[in-house]
Amino acid sequence: MPSFDLVSKLDMGEMKNVVNMAQKVIAGRYDFKGSDTTIEFKGEKQLEIRADDDYKIKAALDILRAQMAKRDIGMRSIEPGEIEPSGNQKLKQMLDLKAGIDKDMGKKINKIIKDSGIKVTSSYMDEKIRVQSKNIDDLQACFQMLRAHKEVTVDLQMENMKR
Repeated sequence: MPSFDLVSKLDMGEMKNVVNMAQKVIAGRYDFKGSDTTIEFKGEKQLEIRADDDYKIKAALDILRAQMAKRDIGMRSIEPGEIEPSGNQKLKQMLDLKAGIDKDMGKKINKIIKDSGIKVTSSYMDEKIRVQSKNIDDLQACFQMLRAHKEVTVDLQMENMKR
């Protein structure tokens, strides 16, 4: 019976490349001249954007997202926090990096699959969801439906496809 595993992975090596490229773009842009705008890692699962004002923070976040798109990292893998003051008349914004499917999201995805009417079965197994069907086209339709669904807040990848 054909099946695949739904996973949510974030390649940290690629994410480091994204941050480095975003820093280079920020250093070369005219509207950032003379400002101290930085994007850097804070621990394993967080990024921090520091800038002089909220316009520069939003522009730096847009640059980061553009670099993520170039490197095929999904936009749902970062979750921006609130913009808050950090002292010295500067602002900061924390970005949480999301990877893995937790139990709540797994239950929500299973419910979405069951409600869709596509003839597939799904089960949650340790941060991944196994989806099975008799027809490969149904599996692909289910994957496309989940990637486009607005309630799925994690970036999904297909792994371990079996025919």
